[in-house]
Amino acid sequence: MEQYIIKGGKALQGEVTIGGAKNAALGILSAAIMTNDTVTVENLPDIGDINVLLQAIEEIGAKVERIGKHSVKINGSKINSRSIDYEFIRKIRASYYLLGALLGKYKNAQVALPGGCNIGSRPIDQHIKGFEALGATVKIEHGMIHAQAKELKGNHIYLDFASVGATINIMMAACLADGVTIIENSAKEPHVVDVANFLNSMGASIKGAGTDVIRIKGVTSLSGSEYAIIPDQIEAGTFMFAAAATKGNVLIKNVIPKHLEAITAKLIEIGVTVEEYDDSVRVIASNRLGHTHIKTLPYPGFPTDMQPQMTATLATSEGTSIVTETVFENRLKYVDELSRMGANIKVEGNSAIIVGTTGLTGAIVSAPDLRAGAALVIAGLVAEGFTIVEQVEYIERGYEHFEQKMQGLGATMAKIDIEDEKAVQKFKLKVS
Repeated sequence: MEQYIIKGGKALQGEVTIGGAKNAALGILSAAIMTNDTVTVENLPDIGDINVLLQAIEEIGAKVERIGKHSVKINGSKINSRSIDYEFIRKIRASYYLLGALLGKYKNAQVALPGGCNIGSRPIDQHIKGFEALGATVKIEHGMIHAQAKELKGNHIYLDFASVGATINIMMAACLADGVTIIENSAKEPHVVDVANFLNSMGASIKGAGTDVIRIKGVTSLSGSEYAIIPDQIEAGTFMFAAAATKGNVLIKNVIPKHLEAITAKLIEIGVTVEEYDDSVRVIASNRLGHTHIKTLPYPGFPTDMQPQMTATLATSEGTSIVTETVFENRLKYVDELSRMGANIKVEGNSAIIVGTTGLTGAIVSAPDLRAGAALVIAGLVAEGFTIVEQVEYIERGYEHFEQKMQGLGATMAKIDIEDEKAVQKFKLKVS
């Protein structure tokens, strides 16, 4: 067990390079087993969730060859099991993508019910609805989802809400179904588009990804491909907010500025300067930031995965801000941790009312989930004195070398063993 120790009060300066998108990678790696040919995936983030999924894919007989820290070759021709109950797979939400991949390829799949961060109810009813519309029988027994079909047939599917997971899962299964599938009210997130582009590179016929109607013409088989994953908009947004909160000047490289528009707009609204280039953005803040109101919405709205980082930034902004969470009902649990650092935040229903303070103070806090953990790090970078962030394993599920990238921007921050008191004292003496 490890923790971050941070001495706050330093403006972030310099350049940081963003890795591949976690949420796109999870769907793409699952889809890679749908062909018997070899697939090469590049720009892969080296993080916990990705490594768990690759182990699970290997467990069912696929050949997984890491050809570099951020590249992998996968060959699914020797898959010998349609059942995935690998002990770690329950820890990641995206384990359910293997259901759509295996169902599409073999018309039979069993996958353990997914876990992941406890940020609220994330039902899989829309996934099941889609599989059943394609002709599959779906049962949940003994903690496993079973889906099987004699054959899959294209159908017209309307999603009750624009679920990213259901859109990707149905899209994968429908690729190898007989006939045409139309998904209405589909999710438009960049990683949905990236998975569709990857499937098309393997020979699928998917049109309309990125709009609310996706049309899929089934093919008989998929082939090998070489594909590079898009940059991670949430990692980019996290560094954008860290730069703004610390009154820094940071060039964030390897991004798609179009994907960051909702984040950029809110930063500009509170007084941050954001300069956009072809594949990078510069974030500059010098004065105390202003207040705003935010409501999380599906893409192209403000992302729920950026809500905690925004709240941490607004905690020291001038005036009163309101952040309303509309996607996940448990996504404000971290507010108690920010309050320990002196933030003035009151939760009413699914809204956080933030009265900006002139400063935060260091404290021992615990990351309740992935994005909240990143928000606590941002708060620690701003706070006076020392902050210890516990349960960093949540953060490392979605951020590669987080503390090293922060150190590269001048942050006074280290990762140490949670039981190593001497390391804590050594860090404090070194930076005092």
